[in-house]
Amino acid sequence: MQLQRDEVLENALILLEQQGVAALTLDTLAEKHRITAEAKTDFWPDREALLYDCLRHHSQQVDTWRRQLLLDETLSVEEKLLARYQVLHEALQNQRYPGCLFIAACSFYPDTHHPIHQIAERQKQASLYYTRELLTQLETDDPEMVAQQMELILEGCLSRLMVKHHADDIATARRLAEDVLRFALCRKNGALT
Repeated sequence: MQLQRDEVLENALILLEQQGVAALTLDTLAEKHRITAEAKTDFWPDREALLYDCLRHHSQQVDTWRRQLLLDETLSVEEKLLARYQVLHEALQNQRYPGCLFIAACSFYPDTHHPIHQIAERQKQASLYYTRELLTQLETDDPEMVAQQMELILEGCLSRLMVKHHADDIATARRLAEDVLRFALCRKNGALT
């Protein structure tokens, strides 16, 4: 039954990316996967539990991707910092609109103590940590501030993708992130003092 559950979660992610949080229901997924009412309530007693499990599953995927990227010795640190934009572009080409599912879910569950809000916060902190650690490896000037800037660019891109689904927004965000990174590296080398 675990394989079926993971398959349903993956399809739930696609539904979230294509149609948004409001479209995610137990009935929609049950119908698509021919899941009995008993089976779906065993896994997810309600829509909120399904959304939480889906976000948890997605969070694990993102964490795994980041770990693999960090261990990839064929990529430079700069390439690792900008790899997210390539992933977003590929997703968009596959009709998956990967705007930030965590932000979208928080708009439905704004209480900061709610488990869905907390999983979103953990994911945002992990993303910031990833960026900051790579910037520290590059010995950039003020890696905390530069990481905040780069994360804000990424968040803006993800927000635009939720609304517009345009590849140009990904290219623009990547270019802006590259500019911020170059500027930080110039400061490190004293070119802007």
